[in-house]
Amino acid sequence: MQSVVTQRFGNGCVQIYFYTPHPSPTINLFFYPTGMVLSVLVIMLLAVLYEFIKVGKAKVLQYTMPPSIASSISQETLREPERASINTGLEQLSSSPKNWFSWHVVQTLLHVVQVVLGYLVMLAVMSYNTWIFLGVIAGSAIGYYIAYPLLSPR
Repeated sequence: MQSVVTQRFGNGCVQIYFYTPHPSPTINLFFYPTGMVLSVLVIMLLAVLYEFIKVGKAKVLQYTMPPSIASSISQETLREPERASINTGLEQLSSSPKNWFSWHVVQTLLHVVQVVLGYLVMLAVMSYNTWIFLGVIAGSAIGYYIAYPLLSPR
């Protein structure tokens, strides 16, 4: 099973194929049949972890946002927001800068981990291995299915 992707580089033309597995030193962790299965499972787990980190970032943001800001933002699409509730929420947020800074550091670290995992998953897909590609899709779907119900309002 191969599908051809043709790309032009300079004066020449390079064909890139999605292929079904054969012993490849780039992704396989161990010997061929077992290694391919383990490679797909590892990549699938990375994709699941990526989805959980996205939800974790959203939960941290939801936790750091004062309830008055969160409620006014959700009501903003329905009607004009009340300025008093937004101002009191901003005062609550700015009253503890140390607490805000620590949550901001947590958000930053989660973002860095998410970016690194995203690039690792992208590099795995760029191996053009069909099974790795399907493992990334399955891992993303499983991660979304499991993680996003955890993202419920407070």
